[in-house]
Amino acid sequence: MPKVSSNVVRVRIHKRIRRRLSGSPARPRLAIFRSNKHIYAQVIDDSRGATLTAASTLDADAKKDQKHSGNVAAAKAVGRLIAERAKAKGIEAVLFDRGGYLYHGRVKALAEAAREAGLKF
Repeated sequence: MPKVSSNVVRVRIHKRIRRRLSGSPARPRLAIFRSNKHIYAQVIDDSRGATLTAASTLDADAKKDQKHSGNVAAAKAVGRLIAERAKAKGIEAVLFDRGGYLYHGRVKALAEAAREAGLKF
């Protein structure tokens, strides 16, 4: 029996989570995607199917003080950046969508940095 890749398992978990989790105009969804080199965050209004704001380690604002883009420090910078951009658009509270990833490491660092910057979830 062939082994199932960890990404296939992650996508399956993410689909199961998304059945119950949907962003609204009052409380949009903060979605995370993590690759080996970068981390991405989007604030999404699922009722319109629109991305309200986004941040990643590819942004110049997040790259400023970072030597590497795939570590916990870079994830914290993205968390602060997404919170600032969301608050600038008048978004105070979001639903956190961890994308099927474990709440650990870079995902946890991004979430905690966004909370410290004033985003509620």
